[in-house]
Amino acid sequence: MIRLALWGLMIASLMGFWRVIIGPTVPDRIVAADALTIILTTVLALLAVDFGNGIFLDIALAFSILAFADVLIMAKYFEHGELHR
Repeated sequence: MIRLALWGLMIASLMGFWRVIIGPTVPDRIVAADALTIILTTVLALLAVDFGNGIFLDIALAFSILAFADVLIMAKYFEHGELHR
């Protein structure tokens, strides 16, 4: 069952990656990239369950924190056009 979920997430990530490449506007691409980080975090959590190894959860937690910070930085940049202030 976990393998089936992993395959479904793989298909979803391909569709998200397509939106990152073809996205009509920059905000669409940012949202798609954020969705890809959520999918990757979920994949890492499922791999932790499948392999019975908790290190994947630590990696998923660190990755999700960095992805959240990345989205905030991109939103601030595209809202104001600058990062300082």
